[in-house]
Amino acid sequence: MFTGIITGVGRIAAVHDLGSSLQHGKRLEIEAPAGYLDDVGLGDSIALNGACMTVTQLDLPHRQFTIEISAESLDKTAGLAATGPINLEKALRAHDRLGGHIVAGHVDGIGTVTRFEQVGESWELRVLAPRSLAKYLAYKGSITINGVSLTVNSTVDSPEGCEVSINLISHTVQNTALGQLKAGSRVNLEIDLIARYVERMLTADSTLSKASA
Repeated sequence: MFTGIITGVGRIAAVHDLGSSLQHGKRLEIEAPAGYLDDVGLGDSIALNGACMTVTQLDLPHRQFTIEISAESLDKTAGLAATGPINLEKALRAHDRLGGHIVAGHVDGIGTVTRFEQVGESWELRVLAPRSLAKYLAYKGSITINGVSLTVNSTVDSPEGCEVSINLISHTVQNTALGQLKAGSRVNLEIDLIARYVERMLTADSTLSKASA
């Protein structure tokens, strides 16, 4: 589990194919900030742009760790197949503060940035989410974008999907990889876990009734 509070901005330094076919995944070598890996061990979970991955190798002298990502995960995420900056978050410990919201590290869909511009002292980020996620997005609700826990300021539904508007303070832009976004960027989205369970509770009875009829 995670909180959506980014604990470091790393960099995908190298991407290696695990095989020659489209069914093969990739091995990523990731550079971390100084001291970031001091309490990390093999098998630990680290979220990369919101996607939970397992540390398979550690190279502490070079501040690097390695993960392997399957072809299925590559197909369902964005920004994990090329070199560049990436948001990092270590898995939540039982005594940690829950500064954001409960995040599973499972990407629910890929959104597209429609606007990212400075407005006064803040930045406005607009993302078009897939239609399948629209029912989980609400005013003042939570959403995770590339691993960052954010609050939805508004939603606009359309045949193409649901556009959410989010206000980013300068601290967030400066201390995450979100500052690299631009219109057209693809981003990983995770809906609020509570919204997922509410939707299930509201629909389960009718589904079971139809199944037993």
